[in-house]
Amino acid sequence: MLVNMNDVLLPAKENGYGVGFFNAVNVEMARAIIETAEELNSPVMVGTAEILLPAMELERVAEYLIPMARKASVPVCVHYDHGLTFDRCMEAIKLGFTSVMYDCSTLPYEENTEKVAEMVKICHAMGVTVEGELGHVGDNEGAGKLSKPSDYYTDPAQAEDFVKRTGIDSLAVAVGNAHGDYKFPPKLDFDRIKIISDKTGLPLVLHGGSGLADEDFREAVRQGVCKINIFTDIDKAGKAGIEKGIAAGEKTMLGLIPYEIEAIKEVVREKIKLFRG
Repeated sequence: MLVNMNDVLLPAKENGYGVGFFNAVNVEMARAIIETAEELNSPVMVGTAEILLPAMELERVAEYLIPMARKASVPVCVHYDHGLTFDRCMEAIKLGFTSVMYDCSTLPYEENTEKVAEMVKICHAMGVTVEGELGHVGDNEGAGKLSKPSDYYTDPAQAEDFVKRTGIDSLAVAVGNAHGDYKFPPKLDFDRIKIISDKTGLPLVLHGGSGLADEDFREAVRQGVCKINIFTDIDKAGKAGIEKGIAAGEKTMLGLIPYEIEAIKEVVREKIKLFRG
């Protein structure tokens, strides 16, 4: 069933478990994510991010994700992640996405607050939920890599003000996490997560989940994280599945698809079980 973010994250917060958000840039990824959630009778969040649109345009993603979510036997929130522009977020809503992240985290605090508050007002009038980000989660490499990530950690007192002034439904935090592959095991600031959770009362979001240790996930959930974003792990798994199919002698894409789906399912299955504790 197609739901919004509150339908899956508020029960998670109340009952102390996490929900996975998995990007699905093709139908095979979407099948693997939703079918696994159904097998485990678990809610799930699925979608795409603005940075991934070169791989599959937003309209194309909506064409397969929205119907699949509606037909699913479990709650499925279709979320547009890291929306960097107002227009793209509006496009996602018009296409049927039930949740958006309006990422203004690189802007000055007041501008971030004002822009996200405007988005919340529009989205809530349409039954769409909104995720905001305070502090900034950088990348592990490339142009988005931060020279000193701790300078961009989420400030708990500022987070409390941000939540009150914007009316967001969930808050993405910067606590030592980063997007992409980790070259070294990250050290998450669990005390900071707990303080932010207590001050805001909102479900918190951990971006850059791929590559974290199992105990990091468990502790983050214990301290207030309710949504964990995963993409790199399933992206790499899909590639490995295709390579396995080629090694097994498959000569066509038709023959490779089951290998891709099963490899992604293995990762999604592991993460859903881990996040639910």
